[in-house]
Amino acid sequence: MAALVKIFLMLALAFASTFVVLKATGILSVAQIEGWLDAASNLSPGLVAAIIAALLFADLFIAMPTLTLCLLAGYFLGFGVGSMASITGLTLAGIAGHGLSRLYGDKLLARIARNPQQVAEAKDMFQKHGFLMILIGRAMPIIPEVSACMSGITRMRFSRFLTAWWLGTVPYCLIAAYAGSVSTVDDPMPAIYAALTLSATLWGAWFYFHRRIWAKI
Repeated sequence: MAALVKIFLMLALAFASTFVVLKATGILSVAQIEGWLDAASNLSPGLVAAIIAALLFADLFIAMPTLTLCLLAGYFLGFGVGSMASITGLTLAGIAGHGLSRLYGDKLLARIARNPQQVAEAKDMFQKHGFLMILIGRAMPIIPEVSACMSGITRMRFSRFLTAWWLGTVPYCLIAAYAGSVSTVDDPMPAIYAALTLSATLWGAWFYFHRRIWAKI
């Protein structure tokens, strides 16, 4: 277990560092993103969808406010197009994370866990519990991207990874996009309720996983 936790934490710190940098510099703030989407909405809905998808894909490399982007997708594009833009961006991010880590993960493992037995242990642990970790990963920022990379590093079957990713991502995007689509500047409560409900539900699932499964590993 120690090797798996070490790898997981190292990846999480790498992703978290991008969030700290963005916060410190003020680059890509929510206000800036809203301004871009508002300007793009005057030109073309397709441009708005492309920006949403691109930002969510970039979440693999730079920490983004994922839930806020999914809500904004519904607000600017409506439920159907907004949810599709969100699902597309997050799916591409997951596939890229899995694929890149599958290609270069061995080099990373060699730096973090130099004992071959520890590497084998980490891979075995994630193969057993990784599906659930990916499924409920959206309970917290950064965890989905780390889980996608872990799936590639540990050679999880792509079909298994994608199934878990979609089961966790598609409902998340649909609920957020719908809430955004029925919200207005004067009545933002549907978006607020959706954000609170999604967060509480996923946090509950993660808490259960941590208490009942992770603690026993």
